[in-house]
Formats: sequence, structure tokens, C-alpha cells
Amino acid sequence: MDTPDILSLSAVLVCLLVSFFFSGSETALTASSRARMTALENGGDNRAKIVNELMQSRERLIGALLLGNNIANIAASALATGIMLAWFGDVGVFYATGIMTVVIVVLSEVLPKTIAINHPDRVSLVVARPIALFVKLLGPITTAIEMIVNGILRLVGFRLSGGNVLTGQEELRGAVDFLHSEGGVVKDERDMLGGLLDLSELQVSDVMIHRTKMAAINAGDPPEKIVSEVLASSYTRLPVWRDTPENIVGVLHAKDLLRELNAVGGDESKIDIDAIALEPWFVPDTTTLAAQLKAFRKRKTHFALVVDEYGEVMGLVTLEDIIEEIVGDISDEHDLPISGLRPQPDGSVTVDGGMPIRDLNRAMDWHLPDEEATTIAGLVIHEAQIIPEAGQTFTFHGFRFQVLRKHRNRVTAMKITPLKEPAQEEKRSERAA
Repeated sequence: MDTPDILSLSAVLVCLLVSFFFSGSETALTASSRARMTALENGGDNRAKIVNELMQSRERLIGALLLGNNIANIAASALATGIMLAWFGDVGVFYATGIMTVVIVVLSEVLPKTIAINHPDRVSLVVARPIALFVKLLGPITTAIEMIVNGILRLVGFRLSGGNVLTGQEELRGAVDFLHSEGGVVKDERDMLGGLLDLSELQVSDVMIHRTKMAAINAGDPPEKIVSEVLASSYTRLPVWRDTPENIVGVLHAKDLLRELNAVGGDESKIDIDAIALEPWFVPDTTTLAAQLKAFRKRKTHFALVVDEYGEVMGLVTLEDIIEEIVGDISDEHDLPISGLRPQPDGSVTVDGGMPIRDLNRAMDWHLPDEEATTIAGLVIHEAQIIPEAGQTFTFHGFRFQVLRKHRNRVTAMKITPLKEPAQEEKRSERAA
């Protein structure tokens, strides 16, 4: 083996090492965690800052890496072919093709990508500076490549979205679900993190106490009766209405009532409810829970009445209702022991019709849709397109829903049975025998 052959083999080795570097860098940078890099950048790591800057121009980065990788592979193959031709003649082309295919695939593609995919963050930090320099040097070339690629895509009618496939919230939610499946996060913690992410998507109408279930005080009742009702109630804040239940004129706080009762020497007949009732706070039903939580903190109050677009009272929402979306049900010694969920030995559950779908999903780890309806009864009515009668059964979303009880136009109790094999046919309803 003479000197030219040694130099050629050395050049092939260098090209393979360069291809190894570019191939691993591509996989590491595209698979690195944005959250991890942002945290490191905030901690003062300049390498993480470079990684984030590179990922902001993803197309240019990929173009530069692919360009460098292909130049290295082509150069290595050309040099190897020249060596094989000198050693074996024309048949050397076949030797070079076979050898370089194996070497490039194994050593310059699979091996670096395997290392990078198993340690993407660590590898990204190592290669950040040299890759940034390389991308900068090839800036004009990669820009030209981008223009050509975008031009071709426009010709075939393809439009680039210019955004990420997953939003930050979706990525975080997926990470939480993955950690739960791996055992790193228990169900309660997963539900809390999921509830926190949902605050910006849910509206107060999704968690409010409906007006049909509101405990309220009639301002026209004698003071003695009002005091008795407040003391008998499990709530500290009660809406006050006049003439009709929809005409809310104030909010009565139990502490204010007790202070007034003490001030008049215990004489209930001297209490002026209008004087001690607080001014009601009305909020639109489309307000997000995140916005309402901020509003509660800003106003330093825990109670608001929810109205629709016509100004009609739909219900009420409290700070506790929003917090329960994060931490789950909160009960104290004054809460009434109302159970809306009763598991059965056969695997089914009986639920109150007014039970929120989100609460059922959280309790049973199900995934019933809650986009079109808030309660279980609302979901059945939406899917069936009728107000069902007691005894009717419906099958959809992989569950069987049986109406147990109905009061007027309200479904008050249902039995839900998960199907082992979700039905393939369209949703159907049948009268139970």
C-alpha cells in the first residue's frame, strides 16, 4: 500500500467521521426537549441558548445538516470507489458499493442516531457550538435551498403551516401521560397536572353550579326565616333574590349576618337584609377558568354569578369550583354527603344525570367526550337527539347508557356499562325489554 492509498483511506475515514457527526447531530437536535433546553437557558447555559436559537430556524438547520452529511457520504463513496478501482479494476465498483453501503448505514447512520436518540439533550449541548458555526457558514447556500424547496412545494399545492405539530401544552400533557404509564406519576398527580393545563380551555359554564341547584334566599321573607335558612345551609355565601329567583339583588355572607345579629342584640326582626347583602358580581358564561381565577384573586372574592349572553342568570361559580378542577373534590365538615357515582359488582356504574362528565372521567379514568355537553345526561341527549324515557338504552363511545330515572324533562339517574369491544355500528337506541 503506497502513500496515495494511505491518504485516500485516511480521507475516507475523515468523511465517515464527519458523516457520523452530522447524522447524530441531526437526530439529537430534533429530538431534544424544548422544555429542558429552556430551563437550562434560564439557568445560564449558553449552549442551551444556542440549541434554542438553532431550533427556531428548523428548516435552515435541517438543510445545513443534510447538506454536510450528504457531501461527506458522497465524498467517502467516491474516494473508496477510486481505491477499489485501483486495486481490483472494474470489479472494484461493486466492492466499493457493497462495502460503503454497509459502512455508511451502520457506522455513519444507525450508530450515531442510536446514540443521539438515547441521549438527545446531552448530545445537543455538545454539538451546539460547532453546528451553529457550520449553519452560519452555509447560510447563503441553505437559504437558496429553502427557496427552491418552498418553490417546489408551492407548485404542487402544498402549504407549510409554519408551526409546530404539538403545542407546548400538548407536549407537556403527553409527557405527563407517558410518566403515568411508566409509573413515574400516580393517577392523582396526573389528574392535577391535567386539570391545571385545562384551566385555559374550560369555561365557567363547565364547572358552575346550575341555577336549578342553587341555594338562594328570598329577600321578601321575614328576617327570622332568612336567619334560619342561612344557619341551616351548608354554604357561607348565598344569593339573595327579589320577586323572582332570576332577579338576584345581592349576596348574603353568613358572617355578615351573624355580626348584624350580634349588633341588634339577637333580635332577628331588626335585621335589614338589604343593608348587609353584598353587591352581586356577574361574569359571562364564556369566561375561561384561568381568567376567572385571576379575577377572583384581583377582586379578593370567592363568589360570582354566571350569566348568558342575554344577561340571564345561569348559575354561580366559586373559587372552590375552580380549585377542584385541579386537585379534585374538596369536602369539609359542612358539605352534604351527596354521592353521584356508585360502582356496581358487574363493572358498571350508576350515576346522577347531572354529574359532570369531567368528574366521571377523572374518577373512572375514562375518556368520554365533554366538548358538546357538560353533564352525563347532556351527553346522552346530545348523542340521542331526543329526551330519553326511563328504561331506554343507548350505545356510543364504547359504553352502554341506560336511563334509570327521569323527572319531567330531566334525566336524574343512569347506568353506564363499559363495553369490552366497542360497537362498530353507528350509535343506536333501543327500548329496553
